[in-house]
Amino acid sequence: MKTFIASALMLLAPAFVLAQAPSQPAAKPAAKPAAKQATKSAAKAPAKTKVVKAEPPSSRTQLRSATGQVAAGIMAAEAALSPAELAIAERVHVGRIACELGAHVTLKADPASPGHFDVEGKGFKYRMAPVATTTGAVRLEDQKGGAVWLQIANKSMLMDQKRGQRLADECMSPEQNLVAEAIKKNPPPSVLEPLPIAKQ
Repeated sequence: MKTFIASALMLLAPAFVLAQAPSQPAAKPAAKPAAKQATKSAAKAPAKTKVVKAEPPSSRTQLRSATGQVAAGIMAAEAALSPAELAIAERVHVGRIACELGAHVTLKADPASPGHFDVEGKGFKYRMAPVATTTGAVRLEDQKGGAVWLQIANKSMLMDQKRGQRLADECMSPEQNLVAEAIKKNPPPSVLEPLPIAKQ
């Protein structure tokens, strides 16, 4: 929905600029007799001084204004997170998170836009927002960049959905490291093992 609103605002910006552009006056005849022109100028001169208004803004100024309005609309759409999405954002681990093969990912919460995060690492930078999932995993997405950050109890990963590849895997914050160690010490039962049969 937010992407739709932002796209609509971007598509409407040129139409908005054209609608505000002053209409061009019709072409003037090539030449008029000097007497008629002087008479008309003298007759219209007082009227012009009374009706003179400020120059209409240039098309560049109008374009800047429209661009600013579109940007404000995108920011408003971006800032409009649901309570469920804000609750997901509270569970996101932030800071520099170590990943496999010596890589790392840095997640920073944006104080000016609650629920949004800047996700950076070697060769990438994304602006992400939470998305609700049915599994309960924390999922952040950058829909424009096509990246997804998935966070479960014991690890996280960053995926580039456009290319279909992982940018960072086995990423663990200090909290996730504790959970991973606890799982190693006391592994949960495998779903492939048969359940014990209760004796009657």
